[in-house]
Amino acid sequence: MDSKRLGQLLLTGVPGLELDTETAARLKKLQPGGFILFGRNIKSPEQLRKLCDDLRDISDIEPFITIDQEGGRVSRLRLIGDEPPNAQSLRDKGDPALIRQHGKLTAEVLRFFGFNLDLCPVLDISYDDAADNSLKGRTYGKNAQQVITNAGIFNAALRKGGILSCGKHFPGYGPAECDPHEFLPVITKSRADLERDELMPYSALLPELDSVMTCHSNYTAFDPDRGRWPASLSHNIVTKLLRDQMGFEGLAMTDDLDMGAILNEVTFEQAIQEAVRAGNDLVMICHRLEMVELAREHLEGVESPILHDALLRIEKTKKRLQPPTQFDLDIFRRINADIWQLRVDVLGDKAARNLSVEDGKRSPVELY
Repeated sequence: MDSKRLGQLLLTGVPGLELDTETAARLKKLQPGGFILFGRNIKSPEQLRKLCDDLRDISDIEPFITIDQEGGRVSRLRLIGDEPPNAQSLRDKGDPALIRQHGKLTAEVLRFFGFNLDLCPVLDISYDDAADNSLKGRTYGKNAQQVITNAGIFNAALRKGGILSCGKHFPGYGPAECDPHEFLPVITKSRADLERDELMPYSALLPELDSVMTCHSNYTAFDPDRGRWPASLSHNIVTKLLRDQMGFEGLAMTDDLDMGAILNEVTFEQAIQEAVRAGNDLVMICHRLEMVELAREHLEGVESPILHDALLRIEKTKKRLQPPTQFDLDIFRRINADIWQLRVDVLGDKAARNLSVEDGKRSPVELY
């Protein structure tokens, strides 16, 4: 295994608004497979497009450039534009045309800035819209069929616009009673119940998803003998369930390995190596960027056939990446006006003016 290629298995955050000389040199040497951007990376349209262009320029292989742009409080681009409606409000409005428009506009705004992969749609089921598990406002349905219908419409429109999609959080995070950004949720539903509910959106939509994000919850039905073992590190869930039983041959990635659900349960070396052994292709390190080089070193301890398979799936997925569209601020103003109109159409003029509060009180996902 060529150690220089191991960086392709890393999806890493970026420190700030621009690539300083030191950061550019580190990333150019590391050659990660992709980059994920957050609020700390966004200040203006011109700055964001330049950052995405610079990340592409230092990459020998076209990188994934991704972001969480769902709608509502998980909309990183609202820092420089209007806030799209969230999945719950679109669900409650019940108009497929508006969901399709949301997918179309999301693709347009992402390609404008240079992104090529969006970390959505959320495929979790909402059993309680007020549950304190980070999902508030982010779910497309209160049952599996509603999720399939609504998320499927968004997913199709997003991909038609040239942005790759990512179904999350596999195998289904709706029953969680705590926030994995802070603690490891333990989900005790039976396998039969999970297959009837949580897994149904994936069964229906896997052929239409470019990637799947595995989550940091423990599922006792799949790992009864492993104690507090996260799904993202579980061979039973990622390989035996997602790949072998459900037939998914696409890209699988972990959720952020900097979350409390991982940091409190396993060592960093375990997290990196077991994530790939489980069947993930990309390991995500969003915030402890000083650990990315160490993560690459830990990948050297994974068996070569496993690394080979992961690299093949990454390479295959990257063949579908689309380039950015023309950068013209008049185009951005038009897209942004359409996003605002969508918000008004979904929420009404008065409610549209009440933007989500970004203070992290609901979940750190707001601030990331």
